[in-house]
Amino acid sequence: MCGIVGILGHKAVAGDLVDALRRLEYRGYDSAGVATVENGHLERRRAEGKLKNLEARLHNEPLQGRAGIGHTRWATHGRPTENNAHPHMNERVSVVHNGIIENFGELKKALIAKGHRFETDTDTEVVVHLIADEMQKGCDAIEATRRTLASLRGAFALAIIFAGEDDLMIAARQGSPLAIGHGKGEMYLGSDAIALAPFTDEITYLEEGDWAVLRRKGAIIFDRSGKQVERVRTKSVATSLLVDKGNHRHFMAKEIHEQPEVISHTLANYLDLAEARVSMPDLGIDPAGIRQVSISACGTAYYAGLVGKYWLERYARIPVEIDIASEFRYREPPLPANGLALFISQSGETADTLATLRYCKSQKQRVASVVNVRTSTIARESDAVLPTLAGPEIGVASTKAFTCQLSVLACLTLALGRARGTISSAQEEELVHALAEVPRHIATLLRNEPSYEKLAHDLAKAKDVLYLGRGSSYPLALEGALKLKEISYIHAEGYAAGELKHGPIALIDENVPVIVVAPEDDLFEKTLSNMQEVAARGGRIILVSDASPDRAGCELEAHVAMPKVHPFTSPLLYAVPVQLLAYHTAVFMGTDVDQPRNLAKSVTVE
Repeated sequence: MCGIVGILGHKAVAGDLVDALRRLEYRGYDSAGVATVENGHLERRRAEGKLKNLEARLHNEPLQGRAGIGHTRWATHGRPTENNAHPHMNERVSVVHNGIIENFGELKKALIAKGHRFETDTDTEVVVHLIADEMQKGCDAIEATRRTLASLRGAFALAIIFAGEDDLMIAARQGSPLAIGHGKGEMYLGSDAIALAPFTDEITYLEEGDWAVLRRKGAIIFDRSGKQVERVRTKSVATSLLVDKGNHRHFMAKEIHEQPEVISHTLANYLDLAEARVSMPDLGIDPAGIRQVSISACGTAYYAGLVGKYWLERYARIPVEIDIASEFRYREPPLPANGLALFISQSGETADTLATLRYCKSQKQRVASVVNVRTSTIARESDAVLPTLAGPEIGVASTKAFTCQLSVLACLTLALGRARGTISSAQEEELVHALAEVPRHIATLLRNEPSYEKLAHDLAKAKDVLYLGRGSSYPLALEGALKLKEISYIHAEGYAAGELKHGPIALIDENVPVIVVAPEDDLFEKTLSNMQEVAARGGRIILVSDASPDRAGCELEAHVAMPKVHPFTSPLLYAVPVQLLAYHTAVFMGTDVDQPRNLAKSVTVE
């Protein structure tokens, strides 16, 4: 992990490599480096921490090579030190790598037995030694790389340059995304099109198992078997402008405030407001015949899927199974004929989700994906794509992508419910109008943002925070807890409110804030009884609800007032206060909100 760039250019490329890496900062990283071919030999500069440290190093020790590779690393093997930072190299070859080489231990042992000396704790370094070993036997750079790739197991994307080869770069993709950019007498390589947008909009995405030989005049692509293949060139829609924070302090704040707009865009893609109807892409399966929907996702996307389960079962009356992708893929559950497999991913490159998709395809399931990147691997391997229109999400903690995923799932629910006859035309019209009101309600909530700052000051003093919710508010409790712990580093847990008395209530005392997500729906009275159990044990209750605080029947530390909305759309609205609480708590504590420690935006390893 986590970002790769490469350039075969006509001038010194180090500066452009760093600029491209900056566009990949949203993925999260803990070190960075570049390497270039300098007068026939290889040179590199690396730095621990942020790109500004690498820039300072390059300012003092510039590189002039016209062929180079760069990398931002998120540690998987070895600590995030300069020594473990990419590129890894010896005098003959330099490599950057996303992913994991699963058999690196046995490869390393064999190489050490041959006399190779390793300088880092990473799995990537074995690639350098394997290629060098093959070259020592007399192979040229291309053949040495081909042989090396055949010996690797795992998920990886690789970019490789060689001493004495100013017009050669080799790329390989297995499990981790990689895109080739075509310029005028120049060639580019990147983890995604965003990195390459300033240089070109002509993109070729490598497919699974592909490897490519790049020269300034073009690229030759080979498939897993070694057969030369043609891959489609596409016009990238990635913006050539570097995304900035605007008037906001952090990308996360900007993205929270973009939600009214991006939800509007997403809903407009699926709703005919004039007719009050939903219009979805053809899934290629008869909705009336769907026996089961199997949802799989990771992290925040999993919680979106959990809301989708509540919606699909209640309104479309379809049985839904949902599992975390890393569990689903190894559980290998039996799947029914006429089943729909639904995958949710912001990046469309999440390794576990992609592996689960391939399992479902092997089980003859119809595959649909909810993704924010329409050119992603998950999108390309799906039978039907249901895009979100959130735009680039830079903050590692997902906000606008989550609510856009919910928007798509809500529209899918209505479309399937109508097709199956489980909701009437009048109900569809009612729910479409309710969805159309969501952006306005969220805009209203965001105008009250200052009120969250005081709550955040109190939350920042806590060591543990609990979130409670029932029904479709239960996933919001899970999401709220995830947001708080991933950016503020406060321990937080989300629970189904009814489960509290079966163990978690033992954690309650006067030092534990309990955030209760409780719209005034048909489950509200049940949630109130759980809230009173908390109050009886001295817990500090923050109620997020459209109900009057007088209805609580117990003392509240705070009441976050919510607008009255249809219960169907409440998850979309109630996502916002839990985002704001986490954001302002993290800001008050001084953590790195946009790039929290140990996390990456796009997780392309298991």
